[in-house]
Amino acid sequence: MAIEIGQFKGGWDELVELLDLAFAAPWTETQLEAERRVWEADRSTVATDDGQLVGHTGTFSFRMTVPGAQVPVGGVTMVGVRPTHRRRGILRDLMRAQLTEIHEAGTEPLAALTASEAVIYGRFGYGLAADYQAIVVPKVSRALRSVAGIDDVRIRYVDVREALAGCAALRNRLAEERPGMFQHDDRWNEHIISDNVTSDPANGSKRRCVLAERDGELTGFAHYRTKRAEKGYVQVDRVHAVDIASHAALWRYLLEPDLLSETRSEIASDDPLLDLLLDPRAPSPITRDGLWVRTVDVGRALAARTYARDIDVVLDVTDGFLPWNVGKWQLSGGPDGATCEPTTREADLTVDVRELGAVYLGRPSLARLGRAGLVEEHTAGALAATSQAFSTSRLPFLDTGF
Repeated sequence: MAIEIGQFKGGWDELVELLDLAFAAPWTETQLEAERRVWEADRSTVATDDGQLVGHTGTFSFRMTVPGAQVPVGGVTMVGVRPTHRRRGILRDLMRAQLTEIHEAGTEPLAALTASEAVIYGRFGYGLAADYQAIVVPKVSRALRSVAGIDDVRIRYVDVREALAGCAALRNRLAEERPGMFQHDDRWNEHIISDNVTSDPANGSKRRCVLAERDGELTGFAHYRTKRAEKGYVQVDRVHAVDIASHAALWRYLLEPDLLSETRSEIASDDPLLDLLLDPRAPSPITRDGLWVRTVDVGRALAARTYARDIDVVLDVTDGFLPWNVGKWQLSGGPDGATCEPTTREADLTVDVRELGAVYLGRPSLARLGRAGLVEEHTAGALAATSQAFSTSRLPFLDTGF
């Protein structure tokens, strides 16, 4: 019997069985409950074989910050194929069906995901659009450079849930300024304070929260845990602050744990902490892939963001997966907005959708991809000018995995 692709009609328990098999690492009950609360059942695409669920991909409805705007984005999640049905093209068919549904709905010009394996999604047109730094700072290397106003910031320990509303509002306000971050609704606010964020809750404390305040006003917060395993450490889940003094004050607190030897976290590649540490070797940063972006509709996606400088360029776009994106597109615009329409003009650049997704949020540069032979220039100077237009003052960062 042929594999059938369609909308999921089953229940949560059936999906959990598939995910347990696909990821080869059963989730805890707490993790499953947290995932169930944010799951959008009506946006699940599945593969079935004689009625058995053998593949799944889900979509979250996000509103994500992109350069100069906030854009509806389909967040791809819970992607898995039953081990008995791999290498049959099921994942390819699920991806195509999901992206086609997003395209036909006409709401979300972009799709985005985090990848369990980095080599999987490029063949479906996803480009690596944001990375992050995994850091480990030994307690002996905690010293920071002087920051004006840091001693005016009060750090106060609070209950995570009691502080949730104020912290969520501050975080969403800051998310409007950082490409790659999406707005948290009530479901996601509950999700981030649940215990599912760590895959190893053994020997770990409950999630803790400290606030940064100045003159009684909330200026930042941090979520973290402490662990007493073979090497005791602080695991920092998130730090958000409205100014550098509050940011530094929070990190000063997190880098000075009693009875613990180091502080661990995953931070943006341009986080000020990397420049504030007196010992630049101290964090031993490891760059890891974060957010992968796919332009579902090239014209609407490129018109949805703003650009760092005026631009008028014709892109000859290749797309081996979604045929409606293939062709020449004239991108015209600048800091106040843009248009992107099909054209018969000669192309200035040839670029694949994978590379468009990679540079969409402002990282890496299109010129860098050109030097790697991934963008072809037909008009002298077009690559440099377009690369400058796509650039942003802040690197993109995803602070909430999905």
